[in-house]
Amino acid sequence: MDKKLPKVFANKIDKPLKNNETVYYDRGEEKKEEPIKTNSILSINQKINQIFGSSRYVYKADVIITTKNGTLNKKIIGRNRHELITMDNEVIPISDITDIAFKNND
Repeated sequence: MDKKLPKVFANKIDKPLKNNETVYYDRGEEKKEEPIKTNSILSINQKINQIFGSSRYVYKADVIITTKNGTLNKKIIGRNRHELITMDNEVIPISDITDIAFKNND
């Protein structure tokens, strides 16, 4: 079992390597983050996605929904593209929602 393995060919490295120096590029400008508007549809959709993706949401979520017409305490169970569905089979248009958050169960 004393076999000699064949030698592996490897080139000699006889010059300094500068791989990372030639690849890196920096624009040299500061990145400015634009604030997210709280009344925009995108941020409302993000909040709704956070509620449905939360560990507190299993089947229904106790939430406080602020709409153009007032504040509602509802249990939401689902959504489609443009509306939230509540436990009472009520449909709330997402375009009417100005804010949504979990209800504090203190």
